[in-house]
Amino acid sequence: MKTAVHITDNYLINPTNPVTVNVVGAGGTGSQMLTALARINHALLSLNHPGLRVNAFDDDRISEANLGRQLFSESEIGMYKSVALINRLNRFFGTNWKARTYRFADALYSADAYRSNLFITCVDTAKSRFEVSELLREFNNHRSLARERPMYWMDLGNSRDTGQVVLSTIGKIQQPESEKYRPVAELPFITEMYKDQLEKAEQFDDTPSCSLAEALTKQDLFINTSVATIGASLLWQLFQQGMIFNRGAFVNLKTFVTQPLKLE
Repeated sequence: MKTAVHITDNYLINPTNPVTVNVVGAGGTGSQMLTALARINHALLSLNHPGLRVNAFDDDRISEANLGRQLFSESEIGMYKSVALINRLNRFFGTNWKARTYRFADALYSADAYRSNLFITCVDTAKSRFEVSELLREFNNHRSLARERPMYWMDLGNSRDTGQVVLSTIGKIQQPESEKYRPVAELPFITEMYKDQLEKAEQFDDTPSCSLAEALTKQDLFINTSVATIGASLLWQLFQQGMIFNRGAFVNLKTFVTQPLKLE
């Protein structure tokens, strides 16, 4: 039996413009993922690729409890998370990325929201994931130019010691014929694959923590970093190798086990 493979949409590999990315959530995982995206962008530019153009959506402000576990400093308390992160990355890497200080789910009619090739969600609740999935289906029904076409959705999530990375296609991605592999054109949304689990298990108490100590009782110090690193590595494979054999992974920091999510 042939090995399943997903071949990256050619536009991501040879785009005429920077690949557009929407990051939804700039907290624990989002702050780590945005930093990883800046490194990916820098590497792509060095390979004569147009790179990435990123929008970061988050309406939350930085609190003292965010320091240490999330990538924020004491001087940034009170600032919007998206603004603090994007300003820092723009200064450090010379990018011109944009911070959006409102919820992505409130941006249905915003060109900044739907004109994007890649969506990355770093959100806490199942409700937010279902909201995003509904919007992405809506965007997929209004396909336009390649540079504005929604192609992929990567979801990153975690509980206290465990996390997941799941890559989905927004519709079908045209695949070439192959004698060696079995190309997979469509990767279902996480909200389809794990609908029952998401509806039953709201992992987080979204009551804000008052201190880092309290926050650490809810999430391990390095779970966000672990999940973001796996997500960034998968994204880098998508760009650099042009094909993937796994569409994500499940990670458990308590047992130090990482389980790849195979293509079906």
